[in-house]
Amino acid sequence: QVQLVESGGGLVQPGGSLTLSCAASGFIFSNYHMGWFRQAPGKEREFVAGINWSGHITYYADSVKGRFTISRDNAKNTVYLQMNSLKPEDTAVYYCAGGVLVPSRTYNDYQYWGQGTQVTVSS
Repeated sequence: QVQLVESGGGLVQPGGSLTLSCAASGFIFSNYHMGWFRQAPGKEREFVAGINWSGHITYYADSVKGRFTISRDNAKNTVYLQMNSLKPEDTAVYYCAGGVLVPSRTYNDYQYWGQGTQVTVSS
């Protein structure tokens, strides 16, 4: 059974930080590129960050560049999203995803999805 389980979401004040984790199982984690997407109420799902199989290539949405960092630990089958300087507009459900293709900003290129974790940025 393929599973991606996100954790680490919660309520944080503007300017604060959170680190999300995504634990993977049921597939060969190191063979997949991984990504984070987010979806706010009433809005479409948008790409946040991506990372290739080895972790040597990372890429980000313009809206989070310089604030978010994606990383992975293949020995732990886990991908992370460190979020700093959080803004109210970062409020969304954050989803972890895995895909067999090269790193992509397109959700259709990802085959495996987690259930999501809520991040709320509010004072």
